[in-house]
Amino acid sequence: MKKVVVVEDNPDNRELLRVILGDLYDVADYGTGPEALEGIPKDKPDLILLDISLPGMDGMEILERIRADATLREIPVIALTAHDIRGDREKYLAAGFNDYVTKPILDEKILLDAIERWIERRNAPSAAKCNNAVDG
Repeated sequence: MKKVVVVEDNPDNRELLRVILGDLYDVADYGTGPEALEGIPKDKPDLILLDISLPGMDGMEILERIRADATLREIPVIALTAHDIRGDREKYLAAGFNDYVTKPILDEKILLDAIERWIERRNAPSAAKCNNAVDG
């Protein structure tokens, strides 16, 4: 079973994501950036769902550290955020996120499609891989 890591400070959101993803993926979750940065290298996931607004260390800093680590940089990271003003999607994709999904999650299919798309790309032959998000 493919592994998805959720980095989210809100326990209710972590539980919701476990319910949505639990039958399809092995789900691990972390409530803080330091916890995630300690745990992710020990049990590398196939994909990371990363909240932007975390206390102490925000999602942008966590992403920067993930991308700086040669053993982690190829893991797809999806921004999972309530930040949804004009230009946010482009901002986060430009920062190195593979995709962008907004909270609250009103349509599970959008989230599940994004996860599946990026896990498939990661496992595809290298010629088929792409570093840019696909709308949809």
